[in-house]
Amino acid sequence: MNKTVDTRIIEVTVYEDRALVTRRGIVQLAGEETELIIPYLPMTLLGESVQVSAAGKAGVRLLGVRTEENQTPTSVHPKVSQINEEIRDLEEQKRQGQEQLTLLNLQRNFVKDLNNYYLDSLAKSQNPEPLDLEKMGKLLDFVEARWQKISNGIAKEDREQKKLGNQLQILRSQLDRLSSPQTQESLNIAISLEVLEIGALELEISYLVTQASWQPHYDLRWESANQSVNIIYLADVKQNTGEDWLEVALTLSTAKPKIGTQLPPVTPWYIDVKQSRNVTGGTTSNDRSDLSHNPQLAMPFAGTTLPSGMLTEAELERLREEMSKGDSVKVASLVTFVASSRCNISSNGASHKTIIFNNDYPCKSEYISVPRRLNYAYVKVGIANPLTNVTLLPGKANIFRDRTFIGTTEIENIAPGQEFTIELGVDEGVKIERTLVERLIDKKLIGDRGRTTAIYGYCISISNLRDREVEVKIVEQLPVSCHQQLKVRIVDCQPSIPLGDMGLLEWTIALPPLSSQDLSYHFAIEHPPELQVAGLDI
Repeated sequence: MNKTVDTRIIEVTVYEDRALVTRRGIVQLAGEETELIIPYLPMTLLGESVQVSAAGKAGVRLLGVRTEENQTPTSVHPKVSQINEEIRDLEEQKRQGQEQLTLLNLQRNFVKDLNNYYLDSLAKSQNPEPLDLEKMGKLLDFVEARWQKISNGIAKEDREQKKLGNQLQILRSQLDRLSSPQTQESLNIAISLEVLEIGALELEISYLVTQASWQPHYDLRWESANQSVNIIYLADVKQNTGEDWLEVALTLSTAKPKIGTQLPPVTPWYIDVKQSRNVTGGTTSNDRSDLSHNPQLAMPFAGTTLPSGMLTEAELERLREEMSKGDSVKVASLVTFVASSRCNISSNGASHKTIIFNNDYPCKSEYISVPRRLNYAYVKVGIANPLTNVTLLPGKANIFRDRTFIGTTEIENIAPGQEFTIELGVDEGVKIERTLVERLIDKKLIGDRGRTTAIYGYCISISNLRDREVEVKIVEQLPVSCHQQLKVRIVDCQPSIPLGDMGLLEWTIALPPLSSQDLSYHFAIEHPPELQVAGLDI
């Protein structure tokens, strides 16, 4: 004897591309049941993932579980009556329009007949009166005006009739489609059992469904007055599984659910030493065989000839790029989050956001400016993920600065204890001015050869307009010589710092609230007078 069990979804665990659904229901067993049916489950259910457990006063022995397809005739679509009503309204409008069109055609024919009657009467008159041109003109004006008005009305009504006809055609095709017999496909879970003791039995059924996913999403809010960043950790959940999740306990996981009960086979893990080939002539037959069977190795070496049928130049270029990048291994961490409240997520593919947590993270702000390029200071925030916190998974982040949305960024995988940096754009609370204060060209004769020395001096003024101390990093660029007779040297800089690689000067200064500080430097360019310097943008 079969018996249907009414169940409801109580818990859902969402993975990257599927979800584990848990249902629960209670059934009274009288002792005659041999099979319990869980009906109307979605077609996205993976049959091999079904698991069943039983508890309660009734004693049973579970014998087996299977899934079976079920086709249920659907009732008349609720839009059928609405479409029928719309069709009746349009047909009535079309009928009235046809009557109006008939009337307008009669009026136009009357005007035409009136004009012909007047002309015929003039032609047949035995004693025609002298033509009254004024009277004739009024008649012609009347005929023209009435004819034009009626013709415009007929054209308008024709357009309306065509529009109504198109609308009726669309509605009738919709009606035909919705009125045709349809069935709704679903799955049933059939549980075979042996009843050992009658009573109430609580069933718990879990299964995997496809077309469900979640992605992490963040809101990062930085207030310039605080040395912390508020991070709202969100989960963007979407599902189109075929069943709504109503008032469910929601869990989010980065794990990869496995189907089946068998342990996957263990195969050898081979490693080898990379070996270079030294080919001076053409490739051998063995080489060609290896290349044809392993396209990843089908890269010609110096001195070889590309055989016909091998990779194209575009494919070879792609392989070169991939090989130049080297090997990379991504280790994914397993993370599980439990939503703090029950969730309602409809099966419509719409985005549903739920808050994982809302925390303040310690941070350190730094202002950076490259005055030669821009007279602005950019603020960068270094954020530490505490050891006691959770992993921040890769995802999109909205950035807010002082309650203003300024853009988006991508967060990489940030484990507890790691730090990451967020750039917050230009901060107008720090002003930068760069001024050329000296420009001197000195030409000297040294021995029998001349030498030209050009000295340039700059002053950089940094102003802190905020009511708190800020740390500013100033990066200045000196020209870098690409010619052996073109020499660049630093003359002096205040405060004194060493010249870095690629002609960079880097100061890091702490500015008290509402204060300013000046930096200065001079550099010289020396070269023979016959050489002209290119690329010097002063």
